[in-house]
Amino acid sequence: MRVPCQACPLRAQPAFHDKPDDQVAFIQAMKTDHLTFAPGDAIIRQGSRSAQLFTLFSGWAFRFKEMSDGRRQILNFLLPGDLVGFQNRMFEESPWGVEALTPVEVCVFARSRIWDLYRGYPELAYDVTWLTAHEESLVDENLLTAGRRSAAERVAMLMMHLAKRVAVLRPAVAAGAPFDIPINQSHIADALGLSLAHTNKTLKALEKRGLFRFAAGRLEMVNPKALARLADYFDQPVGQRPLI
Repeated sequence: MRVPCQACPLRAQPAFHDKPDDQVAFIQAMKTDHLTFAPGDAIIRQGSRSAQLFTLFSGWAFRFKEMSDGRRQILNFLLPGDLVGFQNRMFEESPWGVEALTPVEVCVFARSRIWDLYRGYPELAYDVTWLTAHEESLVDENLLTAGRRSAAERVAMLMMHLAKRVAVLRPAVAAGAPFDIPINQSHIADALGLSLAHTNKTLKALEKRGLFRFAAGRLEMVNPKALARLADYFDQPVGQRPLI
């Protein structure tokens, strides 16, 4: 466990709520390991049983479901601070997998200690509930995207969503600075339910309209207001959020 919870650099970021020392100490007691993964590694395998929960400490990953013929749906992209493992039933086979997009570090927590958390730390229990409810709201937005948005609106929505999430961790992005976005067109297609050819065509069309630049793992939001209008995306600003 290389990084004690009390010294966690994520906790010092303004994106996350402060926590009393006793809560941080309990989170430390829940922590069992600190693991690293290379790009492409399975953090959680679909169909596996896991007695662990994870908080993404650094890097990018994605959660997905794969069909028997290999077709894949990316459910969401994971950034530092995201809690992984509550989306499936306790101690049952995971119906989805998680794969590292970049070099990733995760904090590992014993799932069995969740009962102690709910009994002794109601504030932390609320934080866990908030995180799972927030995850569900993202699923709702993804369902709207797949069911009602056009291809151009889907791509615009994804770019707005990722830029907004990165800006919470890196405020310079909110001012328009380009940023690393370690996804390719295949990831975008799998996240949006589009063919690879349609994804490529749509990206080029939106770049030609001067809405963003996306190349070589870098994204620059050239005209985010126009992109938001296209996506019909006017979510409330992201405030501070819990960190487990």
